[in-house]
Amino acid sequence: MKIEVWSDFACPFCYIGKRRFEGALEHFEHKDEVEVVFRSFELDPNAPRKTEENMHSILASKYGMSYEKAKEMNDNLTEQAKAVGLDYYFDTMRPTNTFDAHRLTHWAGEFGKRYEMTERLFKAYFTESELLGDHAVLARLAGEIGLDEKAAAKMLESDAYKEDVREDEGQSSRLGISGVPFFVVNQKYGISGAQPEDVFVNALDKIWKEEHPLTMVDGSDDLACKDGSCALPNDKE
Repeated sequence: MKIEVWSDFACPFCYIGKRRFEGALEHFEHKDEVEVVFRSFELDPNAPRKTEENMHSILASKYGMSYEKAKEMNDNLTEQAKAVGLDYYFDTMRPTNTFDAHRLTHWAGEFGKRYEMTERLFKAYFTESELLGDHAVLARLAGEIGLDEKAAAKMLESDAYKEDVREDEGQSSRLGISGVPFFVVNQKYGISGAQPEDVFVNALDKIWKEEHPLTMVDGSDDLACKDGSCALPNDKE
C-alpha cells in the first residue's frame, strides 16, 4: 500500500495530521506493508521569505477578523497540537516562503531521508521558530539529520529539484487537491484533512479489504452452516 501525503510546512493542520496519521499506522495491522511518501504543496507560493508580520496579524488580515480573534484561533490550534504531543509557538513563529524547504526534502530523498527531513522541518517551523526561507537555516537542519550541510547549501543556491516540487504540485492539481493535508492511497482513494486516528485506521482497514479480497479455493461447502441451519451430509458407504 502506497500512501502519498500532500502537505506544506506552513500548514498547522499538516503537522497535526501527520502525527494523527502516524498514530493510526501504529494500530494498522499491515503497517509493515505501507510506503509513505510526502509530496510538496505550497499554501502561498507568493509568500515572502521574510516579513515583520506575525502569524496572528497575517491570519487576521487574510480572513478579515480582529487580531484578538486570530490569536484565539491560533491558541485553539496550539491545544490541538498539544493533544498529539506537539508544541506550537505562534507568538514567535516566523512566516516565510516554503518553496526551498520543499526542494530540500526532494534532495534529502536522494539519500533515503525525505521522511526524516520533513519531520525536522515541521518541528523547526512550529516549535523552534526557525526561518525556513533562510538557506543557511535549511542547510543546518539537513546537517542535523546526518546529511552533508555544505552539499545542502550548494544545492539550495542552485535551481535543483525545482521541477520535482512543481511536479508534485501539478499532480495535486490533477487530482483535484485544493487543501492540505491530503492523503492519497494507491492513487485511488483520498482522505482529506487532519482526521482523528480512528478515522484513518477505519479508512486504511476498509481500503486494504477492498484491495485484498478473499480468494476461494477448490472444495465443498457441504460441511458448512448457512442461513441459521446446518445440513448433515449423507452417509456414504
